[in-house]
Amino acid sequence: MKMMPLVCAAFLTVTTAIAQEGAKPMSTTMPLSLSLGTATPGGGFPLYGDAFAEVMNKADPSLTLATRNTKGSTENIPLLEAGQLDLALVAGEPAYEAFKGIGRAPTKLKIITALYSNPGMFVVRADSPYKTIRDLVGKPIAFGAKGSGLVFLSRYVLDGIGLDQDKDFQAVYLDRAGDGPAMVQDGRVAALWGAGLGWPGFKAMSESPGGARFIAPDAAEIAQIRAKHAFLKPMLVGANSYPNQPMPIASVGSWSYILARETLPDEVAYRLAKTLHGAEAKLGARLAQAKETTASNTVASAPDVALIHPGVLKYFREIGVVK
Repeated sequence: MKMMPLVCAAFLTVTTAIAQEGAKPMSTTMPLSLSLGTATPGGGFPLYGDAFAEVMNKADPSLTLATRNTKGSTENIPLLEAGQLDLALVAGEPAYEAFKGIGRAPTKLKIITALYSNPGMFVVRADSPYKTIRDLVGKPIAFGAKGSGLVFLSRYVLDGIGLDQDKDFQAVYLDRAGDGPAMVQDGRVAALWGAGLGWPGFKAMSESPGGARFIAPDAAEIAQIRAKHAFLKPMLVGANSYPNQPMPIASVGSWSYILARETLPDEVAYRLAKTLHGAEAKLGARLAQAKETTASNTVASAPDVALIHPGVLKYFREIGVVK
């Protein structure tokens, strides 16, 4: 009879250990494969997505992020919602509309990280006569790939100053984002719309033999735009951000994000946040615009902290970025 307490104690010890083992979070060394949607070749999202995946995969060798070209933000959102992508890059304006439920039900997708700011502007050949946005009215303009968030940004910016993208311009929508610079250089379009730092289209135009000139909203137009669309923020393209661009350029824009499917487990989001935080410096060294990919910028740029994935928020609380 005296053996019974010992047997019971041993049984309790074993079952407690099993329960504790089952309660442990997923190991950070457990192999993990995730898909990452970007956009059409030649644009800023594939450039960033490839750099992000490369740095993250090196930072966590058991992680495999595989990039996938898509039509851009407008395709990435429904692909995430359908569970056909794990993660995807989404521009600020489509994300804003999805979160707010503009023209649709509010999305349940969550933010993993902010990417970089996107000040929008046009680029023209340096020898062109165009100096202001109004000079471009009635002209053929390449506004970006059909599914790109850049098209959303340009609509909001132009609407803010009383212009309609499709009625007041000869709007051209591209099948490939990378086709735009050549169309400006050979005269098929008068200007190319783009956004952000390190954007491939702007870089190609700036490095072209004839050079380029940027056209952004002036101070009065920025005030008009923000009065109508307050979610667009004043942004600055620093001097020498692009070749032959000696002066800073003021404009408006928003932040792009990596969003996750609704069903992405908290422990996976936590692991991504922790890995990214440790690799921020390497990502910034790999790609100039990625220097803005930080935990603090993610919190500051999110329309609402509640839109950040719970797993990411758990890590942010641990490092003191969120209370």
